[in-house]
Amino acid sequence: MDKAEQASEPPSCLLPPIFMIGRDSGGHWVAQEKDGLRGGLFINRAEAMKYAKLESGSYPHAVVMVSGVLELDTTCAAAPSLQRQLTELARHHRRTA
Repeated sequence: MDKAEQASEPPSCLLPPIFMIGRDSGGHWVAQEKDGLRGGLFINRAEAMKYAKLESGSYPHAVVMVSGVLELDTTCAAAPSLQRQLTELARHHRRTA
């Protein structure tokens, strides 16, 4: 990727979050952002979709249905991803300031 392509590509912090929706091993509906920063258990698929669409700003292609088991991750496994996003945001801010 050359410098012109890098300059025109928005930082990942400006891209909409991608949500995965599926059922956990207990049959409950799960919606979780791909980086694990947001998510929850829902009473039905419609409520999970409603949440994901609201959180993603109804951005097209921001919701992915998972065919296998999707367990809600409540660990802090997303911490490295969050740190990368914050670093990228700070770097972008320094370039535009």
